[in-house]
Amino acid sequence: MTISVSIQHKAGDFDLDVRFDAPPGLTVLFGPSGAGKSTVVNAVAGLLRPDAGRISVADRVLVDRGAGLCLPPHQRRVGYVFQDGRLFPHLTVRQNLSYGRWFAPKPATGPGFDNVIEMLGIGPLLDRRPGALSGGEAQRVAIGRALLSAPDILLADEPLAALDEARKAEILPYFERLRDAATVPILYVSHSPAEVARLATTVVAIEKGRVTRVGPATEVLGDPGVTPMGARAAGAVLSATIHAQHDDGLTELDAGGHHILLPRIDRPLGADVRVHIEAQDVMIATERPKGISALNVLPVTVRDIRIGTGPGAIVQLAAGPNLILSRVTRRSVQALGLHEGQKVFAVLKAVSVAP
Repeated sequence: MTISVSIQHKAGDFDLDVRFDAPPGLTVLFGPSGAGKSTVVNAVAGLLRPDAGRISVADRVLVDRGAGLCLPPHQRRVGYVFQDGRLFPHLTVRQNLSYGRWFAPKPATGPGFDNVIEMLGIGPLLDRRPGALSGGEAQRVAIGRALLSAPDILLADEPLAALDEARKAEILPYFERLRDAATVPILYVSHSPAEVARLATTVVAIEKGRVTRVGPATEVLGDPGVTPMGARAAGAVLSATIHAQHDDGLTELDAGGHHILLPRIDRPLGADVRVHIEAQDVMIATERPKGISALNVLPVTVRDIRIGTGPGAIVQLAAGPNLILSRVTRRSVQALGLHEGQKVFAVLKAVSVAP
């Protein structure tokens, strides 16, 4: 089910003009605060009437300002998960979930009550009230309530922003389950590169009210020209599978024919993982280095070099089908004589894996 958005809106000095098509899966609107991400999802939800444009989900048109069409929120079949759970404090979890089912259209076919409970792991919470829930538990219930309304699309506006790191780690796997198991497309707002690397099927990069890039997470995050959070936050995502488990506690990944060693990942052989590598954690060597502690040295090819306005540069490196970014100084670029097509080695100082 494809989401198509093409809208223009002006609010004070801010001018929004975005166009993108999002395929099925979890699409992340990625960019800094104030880029216009929440404005887009509010327009999809019907909480904001754009000045001009068109929004559709599959073959259902939600907004067509040229034709004078702008459906009210209750007719859009949209589920919305906010930063806070916004649960009814006087109702139990079961009653909050039932409230979501009450809004489901009678002929609609959405996930069943028991399926949602199992997917989100909230069975033990059904008789509690929201005041007795942790932040992560409340968000899971909010997701369940939204799903039980049988929406055509699920919107999530920075749903982890109000949670601490422990609660974020608790709830991220449930968004992965939604991405992989649910048939409802998800439009997810974030300014966290780690969240994007872990969750995104598709990334829509937005800066200053404009879309700068749309595509798979591996391509967009590996593009040196896409740094909505600044060069310091640049990083790439590699798709990999678990190749071997070693006796010394290390797991060996196969990333498109390139092997990477990491502390043990408790997943079976052949399991798919995503590897997130920040650009600042990648060194470049023109010869394979010797006598170093780094375990991961990959032969790569320089694909692109972007010189910044300051002393830095972002170098895009091709490792088979995967792309890696390295943040170095322009002096290093000159000293190493880096150029497109050059064969070099990427030394990975730190790698994080999101199963």
